[in-house]
Amino acid sequence: MSDTKPLRTATALIHAGRIRTNFDENAEALFLTSGFVYENAELAEAVFANQVQHYQYSRFANPTVTMLEQKLAAIEGAEACRCTATGMAAVHATLLSTLKTGDRLVAARALFGSCHWIVSTLLPQYGITPVFVDGANLDEWRAALSLPTAMVLLETPSNPMLDIVDLRAVCTLAHAAGALVAVDNVFATPLLQRPLEFGADIVIYSATKHMDGQGRVLGGAVLGPKKWLENTFQPFFRNTGPALSPFNAWVILKGLETMGLRVAAQSKSAEAIANFLESHPKITSALYPTLKSHPQHNLAMSQMSAGGTLVTFNLAGGKPAAFKTMNAFKIITISNNLGDTKSLATHPATTTHMRIGEAERTKLGITDSTIRLSVGLEDQTDLIEDLTQALEQA
Repeated sequence: MSDTKPLRTATALIHAGRIRTNFDENAEALFLTSGFVYENAELAEAVFANQVQHYQYSRFANPTVTMLEQKLAAIEGAEACRCTATGMAAVHATLLSTLKTGDRLVAARALFGSCHWIVSTLLPQYGITPVFVDGANLDEWRAALSLPTAMVLLETPSNPMLDIVDLRAVCTLAHAAGALVAVDNVFATPLLQRPLEFGADIVIYSATKHMDGQGRVLGGAVLGPKKWLENTFQPFFRNTGPALSPFNAWVILKGLETMGLRVAAQSKSAEAIANFLESHPKITSALYPTLKSHPQHNLAMSQMSAGGTLVTFNLAGGKPAAFKTMNAFKIITISNNLGDTKSLATHPATTTHMRIGEAERTKLGITDSTIRLSVGLEDQTDLIEDLTQALEQA
């Protein structure tokens, strides 16, 4: 395989980042080892003094994890990548490695529940000031970023209401305020949206989702400038230990080989399901980026190449109707995961976003009638028929 030119995405998903041993294996090797050995004490000293590159300990780096990091960097178009034990470990390490007492963080209000907790509850304990804005409102971004800011954190599309943030505009404002921009790109995946191309500095993933894509293992990834990852992120990462298991890295590597096929098929089904739901009499609103009714449809399509695998909808009848619908599913499964080959539904108000409180959910548009649907690889017609029969019982 030639290294003279970048691989196209479909090829990079299979071939990028490979480290082949002297055994000439075809599949990536799984290095299940906690530590590594040195030929002599002098080499060990040189390695620990950062004079010689050599694997030391799998909490720091591991060849299987390195292959995953190199593959993800190639797919994202990033200078470098570090993988973590979970997506939340990636978010936590990104923020705590960079921010210090007295710093200011501006975040889009529409964050995953655990991310919201870190920003609203954990960071203030370290003397870091969080400021929340409506991610779709550029006037709020302008006001918040009129003061010096250390970092910006946002999701687009957001979980679960699929709000879209104008990446180019926000990155321009953030950089003028001195901030690094970190984007949680889980819903779009690197296949449908490239935040770095719009000015973002750091991209964060839960590899648990589409990258594994089969509900098997946990993992996370942080991508960005090599200098920031080595000088800022790496010391925090090495010493606090949110390391990715080599086995999990190997499973995710295998998942990446089919991610392009899966995400394309799931997105196609999700769009068909969104169109079906939008016209259903019991649905009060259906949210999906490619729907013309999405309030930020044009912006979404200027940043994304497809709508993604998630559909969010509200139905008449509140929580009782939502629960009756979910309980009536025969194919779709109730689970708070997403990006799986199996279609999964969750009720955000009582699961993923329960702990942010009713007032904050109201600001985000999350109601007791809201259901988030992660569309899998089942037959599209079977899924629509399952939704139809379930909605009849709402």
